[in-house]
Amino acid sequence: MVLDHDIDIPMRDGAKLKANVMRPQAEGKYPVLMTLGPYGKDLHFSNNSPAPWKNLTENHPEVFEHSSGKWMAFETPDPEVWVPHGYVLVRVDSRGAVKSPGKLDVNSPAEFRDFYDAIEWVGVQPWCNGKVGLLGISYYACGQWFVASLKPPHLAAILPWQGTYDFYRGRTRQGGLFCNGFVQRWWNGILSKQNGKADCPHKDMFTGERLTGPVELSEEQRRANREEYIENVLKHPLIDDWYAARIPDVTKIDIPAFVVANYGGLGLHLRGTIEGWRWLASKDKWLKIQRGSYFVSYFMPENVALQRKFFDRYLKGLDNGWEQEPRVEVQVRSTDDKVARSARGTQYPLEGTKATRLYLDASAKSLSPAAPKAASSVNYSATSPGVAFTTVLDRDLELAGPLKAKLYVASSTPDMDMFATVRAYDPSGQEATFFAADEPAFPASMGWLRVTSRKLDTKRSTDWIPYHTHDEYQPLDPGKIYPIDVEIWAASLRLPKGSKLELLLAGRDFERPGATGTHKGSGPFIHADPTDRPPEKFSGDHVIHTGPGRESYLQLPELTA
Repeated sequence: MVLDHDIDIPMRDGAKLKANVMRPQAEGKYPVLMTLGPYGKDLHFSNNSPAPWKNLTENHPEVFEHSSGKWMAFETPDPEVWVPHGYVLVRVDSRGAVKSPGKLDVNSPAEFRDFYDAIEWVGVQPWCNGKVGLLGISYYACGQWFVASLKPPHLAAILPWQGTYDFYRGRTRQGGLFCNGFVQRWWNGILSKQNGKADCPHKDMFTGERLTGPVELSEEQRRANREEYIENVLKHPLIDDWYAARIPDVTKIDIPAFVVANYGGLGLHLRGTIEGWRWLASKDKWLKIQRGSYFVSYFMPENVALQRKFFDRYLKGLDNGWEQEPRVEVQVRSTDDKVARSARGTQYPLEGTKATRLYLDASAKSLSPAAPKAASSVNYSATSPGVAFTTVLDRDLELAGPLKAKLYVASSTPDMDMFATVRAYDPSGQEATFFAADEPAFPASMGWLRVTSRKLDTKRSTDWIPYHTHDEYQPLDPGKIYPIDVEIWAASLRLPKGSKLELLLAGRDFERPGATGTHKGSGPFIHADPTDRPPEKFSGDHVIHTGPGRESYLQLPELTA
């Protein structure tokens, strides 16, 4: 492998971004796989994220059968498994991040214009065959949607591996609620690697020098050299022009796309990865939804083989049978967090998926296939753990797809936040929990909604997914009953007869009873910022109404084939 380290890639405004090019030793023109982001092209995976690295190295030795792992960077392709197969890898530091000077403005139109320019520069280099593909996880997947919507001519195919396209509904404000737990942690990590930070604790894996480059900038200089991410998110609670400029129009993307979502991205990437695939204009598009942690699955040999097969087809032009891969493949999870089976089809939800409704009965706190004949209601405090509605299954049930809850609610305050958590228990009473990227024991699924932001986009909503506009607030009259549609993120699960299913409705984030430490069931996806959720608005009493004319229900995607 030949390493061109810290090369300059020119931008349209004269700025230059720092990049690494890793290419085969033999002269020639090769397809290129690119990433651009703020995590550090020279920062080793183990230093950026020690816990996922520990999991990968200790539990998955097969990942290292063809790689030493010494050049692996977080969320990007491993050069040792790509370059020998005739690919060039290009890693670019975002403007203002790590080695690239300039103003730091993450998740912005400016950053993705830079990405466009970098793709076009790479596409005409003597070692490139004119075809560029994008491959990466999380942030390095999110950016693919945006830059692909700009249609750079040399971009030939994308492979977003678990990365939401929707900056509002996925990254920062699930259901309209500011996710301060994750966003603050993430932003702190970005600030630790801002260009010019002299006390950056990390080293360049290739040179051993300071990760953020030789130039030293004071805190005042760095502050002037960045857009304040959290301040901006808090200034824009609704989807206005600022947010609209950061959510790409994925209907403009018509190049081949292999999209991989992961149930381990509950609370962050899961929803927007699937929705991104749904809205793609590409005729050549594939979707896979997997279990577990995407930090691991991305590097597994069988998945790398799939990634390579896709790019061999669309960057090298090989007739390798890629088109015979199932258009949609969904792993159905068992209650012990394994794969019960893989279900395949040509659409999502899959063919034969039935919308099964379980109606809430407030008097019995139950779920039932039949709506209750008598009206009733149940109250809970927004600061309490909430109220649970349950059912014991009288038959086997297999689920795969998006869920939703239709609820009739009232509040003693002019706003309320709804936290909907779906939990499942096997016939012995053991809760089915699921290992994820940021939480070792997620419940089956979750959904969120700020009730004053309940307005639906009727053109984009479907029978499966309520699509909220999040462009205006509709205040509540205290005590008045309102119908709301809560989007509950996609799930898959095989439940045997005798299992218990629970819908927990609350006014705060889910915490598993008795849980301590940082992992209590919701991972870092906590919505508790006092600016976004002032107590006078969000600490009232909530009421769930059920019965005639107020048929509250949980809708499940039942597989029948």
